[in-house]
Amino acid sequence: MSSTRLTLQNSPRLTDATMLLALTGWMDGGLVSTGTVRHLMQGRDLTAVGRIEPGGFNIDNFPGDMQTAAAFRPEVKHEGGLVTRFEMESNEFTADPRANLAFFLGREPNIDWPGFADCIFDVCERLSVKRIIFMGSFGGTVPHTREPRMFASVSHPHLRILLKEHGLRFSDYEGPSSFATMLLSQSAARGIEMFSLVSEIPGYLQGLNPLSIEAVTRRLSRILNVQVDMDMLRRASNDWEVQVSQAVEKDQELADTVRKLEEQYDNELIGKGEA
Repeated sequence: MSSTRLTLQNSPRLTDATMLLALTGWMDGGLVSTGTVRHLMQGRDLTAVGRIEPGGFNIDNFPGDMQTAAAFRPEVKHEGGLVTRFEMESNEFTADPRANLAFFLGREPNIDWPGFADCIFDVCERLSVKRIIFMGSFGGTVPHTREPRMFASVSHPHLRILLKEHGLRFSDYEGPSSFATMLLSQSAARGIEMFSLVSEIPGYLQGLNPLSIEAVTRRLSRILNVQVDMDMLRRASNDWEVQVSQAVEKDQELADTVRKLEEQYDNELIGKGEA
């Protein structure tokens, strides 16, 4: 079924490869999912593998006010009355054969999750991908002045040993699910290992979160044992923290909230003997 929805250009020969998967939408707060994978793709000699065609997986118009509908509609740009750019969100597969890595940057599907999952698993089979890693985020109580807490979920129990060695906590979340979690729940039956690495971001902030992107990228580079240039991310994180702190201090109520969150965070570390 998925073959009619896939457009494949190349099938480079990989061996027991890892696919790094990022999705816009539900778990891309702070652009942690897409931002991390984009950074890990930089500077590589990438081979275009193919794409999942957008038709049939996403809602492009949603009933409601303009603000609600805007979250679903494609982006367009006019210049002097002429349409110069019209963008449907893409679902692109690429690979770095020398590093034995594959990448997927896509839009979380609104509908037909099983069909979208079939497309991803089909590409994994073609490329000999044996492990998928998803990066994401959720809004929580971590303050922007502290290292983000990170949580993992796994498809196979033995993966907990690997992730525990890298200081990951394990999720006990219960509630509305993401597409990535559905993929995680099905991967074992498809003969693929998968784990998700999810960063907690400050619930009181919107927009790009370089600190969490840096934290997830650093952790992933250790897990994958690959060299990643962290200098640019470190500078972006420092600048971001300064700018956010300056904005917070202008709002006394928010500043008080942040100080309470810092106290809770630090007390938790003391309680665990990590301070």
